[in-house]
This record gives sequence, C-alpha cells and structure tokens, in this order.
Amino acid sequence: MLNLLAVLQKDRFNPRSYVAAATDNMSLQKAQLLENSLIAENGTRVGDNTAQFMKIYRSREVGQSYITSVWTTLIALAHALWLMIKIRPEVILCNGPGTCIPLCAIAFVFKVLGIRWSSIFYIESIARVRRLSLSGLLLYKLRMADQLFVQWPKLQQQYPRATYVGRLM
Repeated sequence: MLNLLAVLQKDRFNPRSYVAAATDNMSLQKAQLLENSLIAENGTRVGDNTAQFMKIYRSREVGQSYITSVWTTLIALAHALWLMIKIRPEVILCNGPGTCIPLCAIAFVFKVLGIRWSSIFYIESIARVRRLSLSGLLLYKLRMADQLFVQWPKLQQQYPRATYVGRLM
C-alpha cells in the first residue's frame, strides 16, 4: 500500500489519513516514515495537518472465530462511524485486513443515504492468486467498492467486475 501511495499525486490527495488496526504496531510507523520523506522531498510541510495517523479496532483478528467476531465487528463499526464523521474522506484506498470493512461499510451506507460521497478503491493483495480474501470477497459480492483491483489475471477472470492492474509492488 505504501508503495502505491508513494507514487500518487500528494498535492491532490491532501490531507491524508492513515488508519491501521489497533493491534498493528508497524503500519503507522511506516506511514509516518513515508510522510517524513515527503516533507524532506518538498523541503517544507504543505500544511500543518498534511497527514493524520489513527488506529481502529479490527472487526476480526486472524484466527478469531466467526461467532466472537460478531461482537468485535459491532465495536469496529461504531469506531468506524466516529472516524468517518471525523475524517470525512473523499477517497478510501484500502487493501484488505479487517480494518477496512467497517470503514467501507459506513462509507457505503453514507453513500446510499446520500449523506456523504466517498469513493472506495480496494487493492487485493498480491498474495491472492486464486481467490479473493474475505475482505475482497465481501466488498465484491456486496458491491461496496467503486473499484476493486487485482494483481493476477486469473482473479480478474474469476471476478469479472474486478480490474486487473498487474503487479503493484
């Protein structure tokens, strides 16, 4: 994801908000390093609030049972609602884990209700060669993502609404 963010037009996507799982200790540190490199590259910060770094509860941890994930998903949805109201993103760029589903679900509900328009772009992991991840499958089947990108042609053949973009690393 950070490799993809590194090539985006930073001035067009400003301010940026990075959201990672509360149990993820590395992603926000890496995002901070990316933002620091952008500051060094530009010489100065574009604005005081160029980037925000936030944590969100995961709806389901790896290996967690589906039964217990109902409760954690409800907590994650409430937290996502608060974040979406706070951030009000125009674009949501996400790549998979249980952190993105609550944010995308809230954005989708807002879109359906006409409250807020957020475009949702989902990038499936390069490790997904034969089938979509659970997050990708939910976004695909429920038609929540505006664009769903896959990195293998076989996935695009299996999921025709997905867009094959090749390797993004």
